[in-house]
Amino acid sequence: MSPISRRDFLKIGSVAGAGMVGASAGYIYLNNESETIVVERITIAIPGLKESLEGFTIAQISDIHLLPMTQPEHVANGVAITNSLNPDLTLLTGDYIWTDIEAMHALSPIIANLDARYGVYTSLGNHDLWIDVNVIKQGLEEAGLPLLVNEGVPISVGKEILYLAGVDDGWSGQPDLHAALEGAPPDVPVVLMAHEPDMADTFARDGRVALQLSGHSHGGQVRLPGIGAIALPYLGWKYDQGLYKVSDMWLYTNRGLGITNIALRFNCPPEITQFTLTGA
Repeated sequence: MSPISRRDFLKIGSVAGAGMVGASAGYIYLNNESETIVVERITIAIPGLKESLEGFTIAQISDIHLLPMTQPEHVANGVAITNSLNPDLTLLTGDYIWTDIEAMHALSPIIANLDARYGVYTSLGNHDLWIDVNVIKQGLEEAGLPLLVNEGVPISVGKEILYLAGVDDGWSGQPDLHAALEGAPPDVPVVLMAHEPDMADTFARDGRVALQLSGHSHGGQVRLPGIGAIALPYLGWKYDQGLYKVSDMWLYTNRGLGITNIALRFNCPPEITQFTLTGA
């Protein structure tokens, strides 16, 4: 048998490489997790947490992105799962629809079904500002869900207070943490809704926020073993999914409920997060 030439060797390698890429892509699509909602249960230790706040639970939904890829049935399923957790507080951290402005009218009656002991609150994301923030605000109002933009509200639990705040979108809005925390009493735990997780480096310097809840990154939607996310958005590069400690502040990045760009999630299922607060 005559020896194989370098050109033929490279040609064979190219074909084999393409075959491996094709096989890998096929495997990923066959294992699409975009409709497999996972509940992530996280315990957050807050030093000095008062007794009446011990065991207080918060449910988080983020990045719904209703239509055209994320369907109403999927969101309704997420709402039902969230309610089944019987949370004390439910928070929605932005990006409610994607490209179809009419989708907000379809979303409002679905998220209006959310129920929590001390209320359901919302904040804005970059897509909300990009598509039409007034329509988003109207839809949230129709759903009966208060929107916090550079403002906060005290949540009275027994004799104690948990302060909930929300800032404007960090990419295209004008986030103002000082304004959001203006009414926060001293020595009260603060939970902050901030759509983009990488803003944590700035917000942690304030020292008053115990827990920042974010979304935005979708976890990358596709995460390869040993590599991680293959694509991440601006202000979602550093803290792309899960729990982090940034200085003395906890940060959690939710992977989101919906999808954009490609109808695919791999090694990165949609999530609803349940947080339980406890004293350190």
